[in-house]
Amino acid sequence: MPKAPAPCSHRLLAARKKHPLPNHAWPSADEASRSRLFSPCTIGSLPVSSRTWVPAMVPWRATDEGHVTPALLEWYGRFAEGQPGVLVVEATGIRDVPSGPLLRAGHERFLPGLSELAQVVRKRSEGQTRLFIQLIDFLRVRKRPVREDYLLRFLKVQERHREALGIQDEDALRQALIRLPDEELAEVLSTREWEDLQYGARERVTDTHLDTVRELPKALPTLFADAADLSRRAGFDGVELHYAHAYTMASFLSRTNDRTDGYGGTREARLRLPLEVFAAVRERLGPDFPIGCRMLGDEVIPGGSRIDDACEYATQFARAGMDFLSISKGGKFEDAAQPKVGQAIYPYTGPSGLECMPTVYVGEPGPFGRNLGLSKQIRAAVHATGVRTPVIGAGGIGTFTTAEEALLDGSCDLVAAARQSLADPDWWRKVRTGHGEEVRRCEYTNYCEALDQRHKEVTCQLWDRLPGEGEGIRMSRDGRRRLCAPTWPGSSPQ
Repeated sequence: MPKAPAPCSHRLLAARKKHPLPNHAWPSADEASRSRLFSPCTIGSLPVSSRTWVPAMVPWRATDEGHVTPALLEWYGRFAEGQPGVLVVEATGIRDVPSGPLLRAGHERFLPGLSELAQVVRKRSEGQTRLFIQLIDFLRVRKRPVREDYLLRFLKVQERHREALGIQDEDALRQALIRLPDEELAEVLSTREWEDLQYGARERVTDTHLDTVRELPKALPTLFADAADLSRRAGFDGVELHYAHAYTMASFLSRTNDRTDGYGGTREARLRLPLEVFAAVRERLGPDFPIGCRMLGDEVIPGGSRIDDACEYATQFARAGMDFLSISKGGKFEDAAQPKVGQAIYPYTGPSGLECMPTVYVGEPGPFGRNLGLSKQIRAAVHATGVRTPVIGAGGIGTFTTAEEALLDGSCDLVAAARQSLADPDWWRKVRTGHGEEVRRCEYTNYCEALDQRHKEVTCQLWDRLPGEGEGIRMSRDGRRRLCAPTWPGSSPQ
């Protein structure tokens, strides 16, 4: 009987123990000024004011056509007020195809909005924050269908289906399939057909029978280069190529990629397209524009790439001339929880997703700095080749102590904090100016992730526990949540 991945959830995966937030000692302004965290560095030839980094988060505030909105400008402007060294704009689609309220950069019509975004960040950070954009390609993912709809409309009837039931007439065969109990239906359908029914159909990079998928190696280098060029013209300071998680480029890098056309199978072949994409972007943008990637230190899934693969990928990227390597973990479709009927599969709901964004309920050693060991190994492998490409570490970083120790022990060269920056966009600035006791600390319950899963505007529950600033607070579509973090009186007036 064909087996789809076993359903799972954070509740099933999580340990019963709740890890308390770590004790911390906030530095004085003088101590912060002498820290590694707030020391300057360079990304390629680009000076960066500190080693603080806000990685890409999708807030679901663009229009359904992929344009910048006032709410999205406020989202990034609010992060900019915290003056991180680098702020990375959300995963931005390179193809001019419908993708919901996700930013896009695949056409000239997106240039004015992206230009305004760059201007807002520059102004509200007082010129202290470098703005990068994360460029992504993804394949088609369909919602989990109603059982009858799938069997009547979407299943492509094959001779093996007719032979299994002894029915030649297609309409009669489909009706017979509907009447079968699930256990018997699973015997008739292929593994892929059963997964399409139970989880929703999704394209894989190994679907070379599909013209669009087979031709990806020809199409993607130019598409990424076009989007990167538009981003540069919009005023961004750098580009991050999305080579992580459940999406196209990470799927080419995965050990599960067994394409036989020279773009899968061996490590060398799996690296081929990511290197060709980078080469195309570098050729278009020139030698001095910062280009790096977000990549996985471990896919986590059975049969997936591990840290030894990641070290090899990273060294090849560094030798090719990438200017930074931002390290993540997991976040794959292969072990995701079964979605409800009418919903799409979400790649952060299985074991690999929990490792990507560990909560206070994750198993030992807990969520705080959990994934820094991956960036440390990757950084060591890169340095062993004689290259000093900056490595960005992430994963449950929410205190000055965790960040500073990661930099001092060689785990990374810059520190990325997504959820803590969401909880308090001013936290970097508060720590730097000696106001660490005022930091609103992330509780790592992934309230924000639950909103992301439903494609609702991402917010933090901590914002709603604080008094409002008065009239005119922008609210979510349901009117229940404030869309922007409360202002910090210590920040400069805008």
